[in-house]
This record gives sequence, C-alpha cells and structure tokens, in this order.
Amino acid sequence: MSEFKIVISDPKTGKSYQREAKDDSAAGFTGLKIGHTVKGELIDLTGYEFEITGGSDKSGFPMRKDLPGSGRKKILAVSGVGLKKKDKGIKQRKTVCGNTIGTNTAQINLKIVKQGKTPLEPQPEEKTEPEKQAEEKPSKEEPAKKEEKIEEKPIKKEEKAAKKKTDETRKDKKDQNA
Repeated sequence: MSEFKIVISDPKTGKSYQREAKDDSAAGFTGLKIGHTVKGELIDLTGYEFEITGGSDKSGFPMRKDLPGSGRKKILAVSGVGLKKKDKGIKQRKTVCGNTIGTNTAQINLKIVKQGKTPLEPQPEEKTEPEKQAEEKPSKEEPAKKEEKIEEKPIKKEEKAAKKKTDETRKDKKDQNA
C-alpha cells in the first residue's frame, strides 16, 4: 500500500498545510509528474485544484522537474533543486529523484491553483478538562520555582566564601612549610 504526506501551500497567504493520502487517494497520485494539476476531490477537498510542484522520496532526495522517471539518478548540475550554489560555474554531482511520482515517493508538494469553499485550516477544537488543567498547573508552579532559586543563591555564596577560607589556610600552610 502506498502512502504520501502532502504539503499544500497557499500562495495568497504564504501558509502551508499538511495532509496524508492513503490507499485510494494515494493511488490517484501515482504516475503524475511535476507540473500536472490535480482535483481536490482526490484528497477530500472539494472545489480545490492543485498543481504538483515537487516532492521527495523516502530517503529525502528531492524530485527534480527536468529529470524523467521516478527513480534516483546522479546528475551533474550547476544550479536548481537539490543543489547549494558554491561558486559561479562550479558543477556538482548530486543524487536526485525523477519528476514522476512513484512507489518510493514519500512527500508531495502541492500549490493551490483554484480555491474551494471550505477552509484548509482545521478549526480549533474545544479543549477537554484535563488539557485545561494541564495548562493552568505550570503557571501556578512557576512562582514557587522562582522562590526556591532565590533561597538557593545565598547558600551558594556562603559555600563559596567557606571554600575561599579553606583555600587561603592551605596556601598559608604551604608558605610556612617552604
């Protein structure tokens, strides 16, 4: 069974959203290439239309639009996806994936071409009682921790002073013996 993580970017707001495609919806993506448009119904987003902009395989190698196929290849390139530009004109050999979505693909990047009626953002859910209590507890405990730290600081100063006195007495004894 194939499974993809889908990252949907909204060019208007600059935000991106994550979804997962499993089984039937994942099978609809297999064989598509970078640049193809996809209907939103494929991932339960009616009214939307997306463009495939890229992705990566299970090992994290990025997909490249100018490389045919779905497998990995070592290419010699100057710039583009999968490369950090070193100096002008320097070619690098890098491993990248082809432009076709296959069984090895783990992540697919999509861009919104046509907006739908429903928002992509999940609506904030009402918090349950244990979650509310968990949020309130740390704020009540923090002042107590601060008080403890204040009490510990004078003790540390006294210890340092006592340690200095013992060091001074040791030096005095060494000076007397020499």
